[in-house]
Formats: sequence, C-alpha cells, structure tokens
Amino acid sequence: MSFPKQNDFIDIHTHGAVPSPGIFSVETLMAHEERIPMETAGLAYTSGIHPWNLNDENHDRLLLYVEKIASYESVIAIGEAGFDKIKGPSMDLQQRTFEEQVYIAGKLRKPVVIHCVRAWEELISAHKKLKPATPWLIHGFRGKPELGMQLISKGMYLSFWFDFITRREATPLIQSLPVDHIFLETDGSGADIRNIYKKVSGDIGIGVDELKIQMLKNYTVFFNRNN
Repeated sequence: MSFPKQNDFIDIHTHGAVPSPGIFSVETLMAHEERIPMETAGLAYTSGIHPWNLNDENHDRLLLYVEKIASYESVIAIGEAGFDKIKGPSMDLQQRTFEEQVYIAGKLRKPVVIHCVRAWEELISAHKKLKPATPWLIHGFRGKPELGMQLISKGMYLSFWFDFITRREATPLIQSLPVDHIFLETDGSGADIRNIYKKVSGDIGIGVDELKIQMLKNYTVFFNRNN
C-alpha cells in the first residue's frame, strides 16, 4: 500500500488525482461511478456513497459496491458519506445509508470521510448513537470555530474547503483549532495543495516543512498506521 513520505504534501481529499512528485493524494471513489482502485505510488483511496448520488432505486447496488471495494488494501477509508439538506434524497434514506457505511468502516477498522451540509445536528446525533469504532474526518469544513471545536471534542478531524481556507477570513478559524486534528485538501478543484500549505503555515506561525511533519503525524494517527 502506498504511504506518504516525510516530505510529501498530503492532499487528504481529492477527485481525479494525477500522481505528482512530492504530493500524496487521497482519491475519492464515488460509488455510483463503480471505479476500481489501482495500486499507484503516491495515491490512496476512499470509497463511499455520496448523498447527492443516492436514491431508493440505486441504494442496494451502491452499498454492494462499497462493501466490495472497502476491503481493498489501497482503500484506506469509507467516504465520502454523510448528510446534505440542500441536495439529496430524504434524510431518512441518507441517515440509513450513512449508518450502513459506518458499520462497514467499523467492521474493517477504517475511518470515515464525511460530507455534511446544514446537517450538523444529524451528524452529531449519529455519532452519539453509533459510537463509531474509527475516527471521522469532516471534509470541506468552513464553519465557525465553536462548531469546529465541538466536532474535534468528539474525536473528529477537520479538513477545510480549499477556497475558503486561502482567504484572510479563514485565519481566525485555523488559529483557534488544534493542529493535530486538521488536514488540508483540494477536493479535485485544480487548486495547488502547496499554496494551501503555505497559507495555513503562515496562519499557524510555523514553517511549511514543520506543517508537513505535523500532517504526516495526523495521517499516521487517523489511519492507525502505528499498528
């Protein structure tokens, strides 16, 4: 299985990644696309059912795909899975499908990568109900510091929306959160992960190389690579 090197920039959540020297990417396999992961240097995968692509008719097929793909060694997490009150099917179907994916993650001892839009109460309630055996990562986060700390206090990790995190108004959020519970991402946007690292390292007041070391530590803990 591919694993980031000490000097790599880690892009924790992306789509359509192209291997690039010095960048380690975690590619998202969307269940409705039914792609098969490849063993590629500098690349690992997550796989899950995104609420945007879920409906009553395809639920069973998508879940079977996730159950199959999740066992691949190169698939290091389940997701992105989650809740969306703006786009997606009924919240009942979203909740049931999310719980099914958390069950798969727990069975395989793999973390969960989460998409959440205006459904924080549902997410926090699910965490309380399910008592997950593996950690959760909220991708694309751009909420208030208070919400960020609430999620982190429950053991979750945050990765920030690529466009938001490079803005000046994101600096107070970055500075308010523990660096050992954050990640950085491009989400397949074409943004340069190196520029995101540069901005965030300046916000925190450390060098880019030091931030790289911290992100590798976070990766190792989150994906339980110490064992």
